[in-house]
Amino acid sequence: MKEFIINENEAGQRFDKYLAKLLREAPKSFFYKMMRKKNITLNGKKATGNEKLFSGDHVKLFLSDETFEKFSGNDSAPRAHYALDIIYEDENILLINKPAGMLSQPVDDGTPSLVEYLTGYLLKNGSLTENDLRTFRPSVCNRLDRNTSGLIAAGKSLSGLQELSGMFKSRELHKYYLCLVEGVLKEERYIKGYLAKDKKSNKVTIYKQEKENALPVETKYYPLGTNGTRTLLKVELITGRAHQIRAHLASEGHSIVGDPKYGKADKKLKGQLLHSFRMEFPSMKGSLSYLSGKVFTAPLPEIFLRTLKEEKLEESYYENLE
Repeated sequence: MKEFIINENEAGQRFDKYLAKLLREAPKSFFYKMMRKKNITLNGKKATGNEKLFSGDHVKLFLSDETFEKFSGNDSAPRAHYALDIIYEDENILLINKPAGMLSQPVDDGTPSLVEYLTGYLLKNGSLTENDLRTFRPSVCNRLDRNTSGLIAAGKSLSGLQELSGMFKSRELHKYYLCLVEGVLKEERYIKGYLAKDKKSNKVTIYKQEKENALPVETKYYPLGTNGTRTLLKVELITGRAHQIRAHLASEGHSIVGDPKYGKADKKLKGQLLHSFRMEFPSMKGSLSYLSGKVFTAPLPEIFLRTLKEEKLEESYYENLE
């Protein structure tokens, strides 16, 4: 017999969702059958699977060790180690300043991403244990392109992960970027269009008119300064599509400096000068209510600051943002 006590990271979800994580190799029909036969119980009673779990609930599995090991799987959560730049951390969330060159989410080739680095960080500082990872995996709630730097929000508790993800989905959390673009821009604009992605080339196209399989995109930008050939922009991401800012600005004739996909590569730069620098939390209730109205910023990478100095746009950055 195996017994588990539900903790805060497991509370709030349906019992069958919890069992699907605990017995990740088992077909759903197995644990439904076990519940009917009372080989799996919740608080000593027969369960159906649709019960909502609370912290302190008792789960008992009357299964042989061999059966439990077979269905629980032995795949440990992937992890890696890197000195993350943590902008903010509490018991529910983290805000991380991702460097350019780091993947936001795992890919098939096994290259470590921020998700693996996050898991390694939380294990190392004791926020999570190997046992916790049986039924909960920390994760990022937004993504940035590999060569885009800046703020990424991550959930380190189930409630934090759920509420953060909800804010991104509902667009209640406001996200601002800084970028250096080709050309001169002097007026703020709210631009709209439709974005279609070519999965083979991993490239998107922006259309002015509605088109089949294209998703609507909205971007707002504010010029902070220009040197006559290039402009420093603050960009508010209204919708959050793949490559949206890069492709949307390029479609307007103002590609981001150093962008090899939608503009022109620059040997001195690792990639596009695009940085997610600011997040503004809305007024809210729930487990993250203490973050209502809070604003967090991530400093620019050294290479971005150096380029602004070379372009004589450093003052525009400091005057407007610091």
